[in-house]
Amino acid sequence: MRVEQTILSSLIYDEGFTRKVLPFLKQEYFHDQTEKVLFACIEKFIEKYNNLPTKETLLLDIEKQDKIPEQVYSGVVSYINDIVYDKKDPQWLVDNAEKFCQEKAVYNAIMESISIIDGNSKGNDKGSIPTILADALGVTFDDSIGHDFLQDSDERFEFYNKKEDRIPFDLEYFNKITKGGIPNKTLNVLLAGTGVGKTLAMCHMAASNLVDGKNVLYITLEMAEERIAERIDSNLLNIPLEEIEGFPKKIYDDKMNRLRLKTSGKLIIKEYPTATVGSGHFRHLLNDLRQKKNFEPDILYVDYLNICTSTRLKYGANVNSYTYIKSIAEELRGLAVERDIPIVSATQTTRSGFTNSDPGLEDTSESFALPATVDFMCALISTEEMEQLGQIMVKQLKNRYNDPTTHKRFVIGVDRAKMRLFNAEQSAQVDIVNDTPVMNNSNFGERYDEEENMKWMTKTAGRKDFSKFLFDG
Repeated sequence: MRVEQTILSSLIYDEGFTRKVLPFLKQEYFHDQTEKVLFACIEKFIEKYNNLPTKETLLLDIEKQDKIPEQVYSGVVSYINDIVYDKKDPQWLVDNAEKFCQEKAVYNAIMESISIIDGNSKGNDKGSIPTILADALGVTFDDSIGHDFLQDSDERFEFYNKKEDRIPFDLEYFNKITKGGIPNKTLNVLLAGTGVGKTLAMCHMAASNLVDGKNVLYITLEMAEERIAERIDSNLLNIPLEEIEGFPKKIYDDKMNRLRLKTSGKLIIKEYPTATVGSGHFRHLLNDLRQKKNFEPDILYVDYLNICTSTRLKYGANVNSYTYIKSIAEELRGLAVERDIPIVSATQTTRSGFTNSDPGLEDTSESFALPATVDFMCALISTEEMEQLGQIMVKQLKNRYNDPTTHKRFVIGVDRAKMRLFNAEQSAQVDIVNDTPVMNNSNFGERYDEEENMKWMTKTAGRKDFSKFLFDG
């Protein structure tokens, strides 16, 4: 029996299957005209009566349709009479229906794209092809029907009292402000100017996750896969970045073997061209990794958000930056919820924010919509004085996991040569965690007074305290 026949017969006889699958099925997925007409008839009946049709009611409805060609009518009647229901495993049914929809959506998208290229499509131009393909690649079933507040009280109480799965940091203060790490189904963003350390921070976090035995997917849209891998090599193997080229092969192999024994996790790095992909492509990649490598990431890094595209909006469309970045952020967060994983990304500061020693949400490049969408956001701040001390300051901007006024600012150490972050000495935090820079009250919207800021920044200086790393040998 063809999958189309299985789906159509199950739509008549299996209410549980129908309730789950019907919202995602489309008439256009059925290429046979007989099946196309029959599906439309089933869909219309369910929509009107909120009940499953029988073979008898379908035959009566078909008979009333005078616009159907005689040949098609005869085919539909014969098809209905021949329907035999063979009960199958419910999950198998849903899984195969989802696969059917995905394959048909991709096929239709490819054919539509070819038609556009040949000039035979009405209403679409070549610029719409990426969106058409992305939409098709993003087809998936969502069988959640929501939370019944009164009915699901027991499950809710259990949720309140269970320890939430989190991806921990290897940095003390990041764990403090997130209550032990970042939870699943969240979007987390680092804000920093060019060269401050967005990629360094994400590479360090990815390296730490790997050592903890987590499966990590790192998507890069700015650097080559090899350059990201090079930075993670430097971090984990305790090799200065500039010394990796020409490093003795035997020592490198020994360090890699020690790392393989240390972790049960895997790290996949995938490169895409800048501004060509979005959540739909990432979803397709996740599906490919599951099918081809049996790989399910525990956490996803996207480097970085502003150079993604929106699945919903055509690139270069006549929309403002607020709408465009908001769409990207919402789609990434939607992907995090769908896959039950945290996503970590980054964004640039504005031009004025780059020179600001105490950036705020208003310094987010291109769109204030981004901080409105994310679950957690912090700024990475570097000054000449802090660079000399081997430090970066972190400032909380938004935090749905904890009180953002607790440890509003703190210092972490940075070893740029080896692409590492580390816990700074406690003395470096003493004045920062309880202090606030002086604000220029003459104008609420103005930046913090620069002179006072610099005094505040320099008094927080602490001696670098390089922690012990994994592979010092």
